[in-house]
This record gives sequence, structure tokens and C-alpha cells, in this order.
Amino acid sequence: MIEVEGLTKEFGDMVAVNNVSFTVESGEVLGFLGPNGAGKTTTMRMLTGYLPPTRGTARIVGKDVFKDSLAVRRKIGYLPENVPLYQDMSVSAYLNFVARVKDTDNRTRNDVIEEILLNCGIREVRDKTIGKLSKGFKQRVGLAQALIGSPMVLILDEPTTGLDPRQIAQIRDLIKQLASGHTIILCTHILPEVSMVCDRVVIIHNGEIVAQDSVKNLTKELTKTQMTYLTVHGPSKLVKESLKTVEGVLVVESHPGENTTDDINNYIVHARLDRDIRQVLAKSVVNAGFGLLELKSHALSLEDIFLQLTPKSGSKTGLH
Repeated sequence: MIEVEGLTKEFGDMVAVNNVSFTVESGEVLGFLGPNGAGKTTTMRMLTGYLPPTRGTARIVGKDVFKDSLAVRRKIGYLPENVPLYQDMSVSAYLNFVARVKDTDNRTRNDVIEEILLNCGIREVRDKTIGKLSKGFKQRVGLAQALIGSPMVLILDEPTTGLDPRQIAQIRDLIKQLASGHTIILCTHILPEVSMVCDRVVIIHNGEIVAQDSVKNLTKELTKTQMTYLTVHGPSKLVKESLKTVEGVLVVESHPGENTTDDINNYIVHARLDRDIRQVLAKSVVNAGFGLLELKSHALSLEDIFLQLTPKSGSKTGLH
């Protein structure tokens, strides 16, 4: 659906985006992550035809973004970081205006707008002036304009910036609903959004991609181990000694948690990647006479991955 190869953008001597390549499959929700100033918005502006690249290519639905820009734009719904709303227009008048600009069919225009108003949860404010809406409703109106024209691809740049926690949750739920019928790139530096709605992530730092995969696979790449989380009732020293005897176990770490006591502790067991040892671990704990209270696969959080791959220094760090 989306193919990006060697995309580069230079502003004089400054390289904002350097040799960026990635793909997005049809129906996928891709999280495009990076610190502020990493090159996220510049990349999105190139994909939407707003900025020409210095080098590289991008194809959306099989068409070249730069050679066939108008055809590509008809396939894209774009929510930029700063939503381009006309503050003195009503919601319905604004959406009608956008529909005319996008050349939607006159015969179905009203029905299309009604459906979008419903899906975006803004029917109740359809006659209100946009400038008088809350930030959350303005973001919803921005999403609504992106949906006009039945785009196959949605590019959402920082869709929850400036929202309060309740508004963030509402926009996040809306994105989840949209995911069933669109290919989506969610560009953000707010990690919980990505963890909850995205199938895969691309992480950009200093203008370069440093990782792209599922969170689970990135965990394996960074740790080079399979991790299992256990909560065990028993003396910590003896439990650790028992877990270390299991074939394939490399490291056993204590892990802090809310429910720990003198006799109940949490552990992260690192094992080789070539086998699933969860069943053997469970048997080892029980046979040693300890109480197994919880056992599950464990992965680094997206925050852990992000911090490892985007250090504060200017050094380039990545997965190879």
C-alpha cells in the first residue's frame, strides 16, 4: 500500500530526513515514532506531497507521490499537526466546503457528510462555529475532513497534541474504529497511543530510521533473549537458584512489583531464543516446592525500546 525508499530531505546544510525506507501493508496501522525534531513531520509532509524530497521515492497505492501527486492525494486523508480549520465557519459548512474541494459527488455529498459526522462523534456540534469548540472537538473535525473523499490511506500527525486525558482516550478510540477500514500511519511521540492501536512501529532518530518491527520482535532484537515473567512464593535466593538450573536459562533478575513481600517476589527470566521454556520453568518451580502465582511472556515496554534507541546524545543508535 505504501512504499518508501531512500527518502531524504535537506534544508541547506541541514539533513532533516536521511535515507528513510519503510513499507506499510494494506489495512495495517503503523506507528511512526521519534522525539521532537527527529524528522517525523518532515517525512509525513513529503508523503502527502506537501514537501518535495531532495532524493528518494515514495509510492502510495502503486502511484508515485511526486510524479503523480494529484492522483495520490485523492487516496490520502491527512490530519496535520496543526489542524487547518476555518474558525468562523460552522462544522457542517466547513465539511461541505472540504467535500466540494475534494470534488465529491453532488448526489451523495450530504449522505457522506452525515456518516462522517456520526462516525467522528460530532453530530451534536454540527451547527456550532468551529472557533467556539473545545480542542477535542476541533481534533474530531480535523479527522472528519481527512475522511472526506473515502481515502484508502490516513496519515495522522500528532492527533492528540494538546488534549486532556479524556480527550486523548476519545481520539484514540476513534482511531481504533477507523483502523478497520483504512491503512493508517500514526505519527507521534506519545507512546501509549502506539502501544494501544498500532500493529508495527518505525522509530526515527536524528532523521534516520533506527528500528522497525513489532514491539515483540524489537524486544528480542534488543535483549537477544526470550523473557518470561514469574511471581513466585518462596525464599528469593532459593527460587533464583532453582530457576537458574533450567536448561536454556541465561539470567534471572528480580523485578519490582506492587505485590511483593518477604516471601512473594517477581522475576524476569532471560532464556535462549531457540526454545519456549515456560512449561519447564513452571514445572521447576512447583517441583522445588514453591508456589507459582503467575507466569507469562514478557517484553520490553515501548517506552523502554524508545529510550534505548533514541539516546539524548547525537549518536546514531540502531538495530542491525
